[in-house]
Amino acid sequence: MTLRLLVAIVLLAQVPAHDLEWVAPPDAAARTNPLATRPETAAGGEKLFRQRCIACHGDDARGTSGGPDLTAEEVQAESDGALFWKIGSGNSRRDMPSFSFLPELQRWQLVLHLRSLKRSNQSRFD
Repeated sequence: MTLRLLVAIVLLAQVPAHDLEWVAPPDAAARTNPLATRPETAAGGEKLFRQRCIACHGDDARGTSGGPDLTAEEVQAESDGALFWKIGSGNSRRDMPSFSFLPELQRWQLVLHLRSLKRSNQSRFD
């Protein structure tokens, strides 16, 4: 094992998948995705993810030393409304920027894309 790989493993182990203190308010968590019945719009979310998110979360969303694994069970267990709120609010404790500047529908598309990651992750192990 190379030193570089060992350092990467140690750094990834220090990035928890879930910040227990970063919780969406109940009214935000209860919001439903207005695009939930339009799964084809997830493609727009994937494009946004590639533009805005892969630097920290990795090309496959499985995390890097800069951001957690978005396919993790803890993240995927969040409601659509909670994910939407987190995308818009950011988290300064974890260096997650706020993407509130993105139009709401684009943030909902990102949520759809995150949900598609869960489905593709499940199909790999079924």
